[in-house]
Amino acid sequence: MYPAVLIVDDETTIIESLEGILSDDGFEVMHAFNGYEALKKIETESPDIVLLDIWMPGIDGIETLKEIKKTAPNLPVVMITGHGTIESAVDATKSGAYDFLEKPLSIDKVMVTINNALNFRKLEEENIYLRKKTIEKNSITGTSPAVQKLYGEIMSAAPSDASILITGENGTGKEMVARTIHQFSLRPEKPFIIINCAAIPEENLDSELFGHEKGAFEKASSKNKGKFELASEGTLFLDEIGDMNINTQAKILRALESKTFQRIGGGRTLHMDVRLIASSNKDLEKEIKAGTFRQDLYFRLNVIPIHVPPLRDRKEDIPMLVDTFLEKLRKHSSGKKKTISEKALKLLVDYEWQGNVRELKNLVERLSIMVDSDRIGVEDIPQPYNPECNPPELIKKNLFLDEDDLGLAKKRFEKEFIRQKVSREGGNLASAAKKLGTSVKYIKKAIS
Repeated sequence: MYPAVLIVDDETTIIESLEGILSDDGFEVMHAFNGYEALKKIETESPDIVLLDIWMPGIDGIETLKEIKKTAPNLPVVMITGHGTIESAVDATKSGAYDFLEKPLSIDKVMVTINNALNFRKLEEENIYLRKKTIEKNSITGTSPAVQKLYGEIMSAAPSDASILITGENGTGKEMVARTIHQFSLRPEKPFIIINCAAIPEENLDSELFGHEKGAFEKASSKNKGKFELASEGTLFLDEIGDMNINTQAKILRALESKTFQRIGGGRTLHMDVRLIASSNKDLEKEIKAGTFRQDLYFRLNVIPIHVPPLRDRKEDIPMLVDTFLEKLRKHSSGKKKTISEKALKLLVDYEWQGNVRELKNLVERLSIMVDSDRIGVEDIPQPYNPECNPPELIKKNLFLDEDDLGLAKKRFEKEFIRQKVSREGGNLASAAKKLGTSVKYIKKAIS
């Protein structure tokens, strides 16, 4: 299907000339002699690009451009004029024009500009699609009042550049909330950089945050950009900031107040344009009283507080979460999507989830792997989620002795043995494979 070009000009000779050239090149061409006609054509014909003359009777090209951008903001518009001035170019660009061409038109330049505009539109559409998929991937599943309140807070906070402090227990989805805020912020196309303050050794944290110059310390064999620099114009997410040492807290506070920082071992001052989001599973006010967290940094971060509720406060979301996890597991395997019985689901709804959504997700993945049947029943739910369930024996009585064929008995023993090992590792195939001295691929094949 060839791209459609709408030519808008009050000069018949220009229209005829462009129509002939573009048609020969395989474009579908349509025309309009004024702005009103053009707006109707855009509504009914949906062209892929518009070539729009600035000087026309009635509404001129700039006003037509503004109207186009109201109804079709992603439609590329190239302005054409025989009276080209810098002011006209600036007005057109400010109003959303992709580019600006002057009469007499250079055919080569027209073709290059059209192709560039179409490629740019394709890239924009791809970015919109990818952003939509990212938002879907990181969306918080649930319709409970607690989640609806969380949605409202996210949507209110996202468009500002104010610092945000996300609090909540382990496994509630604080990183997912941070990603969602970034996607709905004014910086969605810019970097989203994460630093886990609890996972990085104290002696390396300053370098991770601010970067270092070559030779700044013994192991600094090359220049390294820090997270503040990598997140420029985007969002920096300081995960579990409550575990950050007090000295690094002071350096972050100075950087936030001055909006500048220096790499370790460097003398050049770098300017910072970063939206900061922090998270913690700790009560930072208690940490302040204990002297392990700076009060001034807390006030700087806690401009917009967002609390992510624990799963036990949104139990009505558990059926939807379980279904979502089972569907995702189906997509990543060649098997059929597993279902869960009402009684088994009730056990999960009634359980007090200390590990929150992460714990629920891990259990569903474990059941999806370990349960042979397409339906997960009450008998498949292990302790402590099922209080009436007796712990499975390592090898069930007579499971293999009833088998006459030695080869089949070996296979049944191996399958049950591996299933028990995987179960003990909480469904973690990689961990089980490491302990058994084999591969994840082998384990999957053995228990399938």
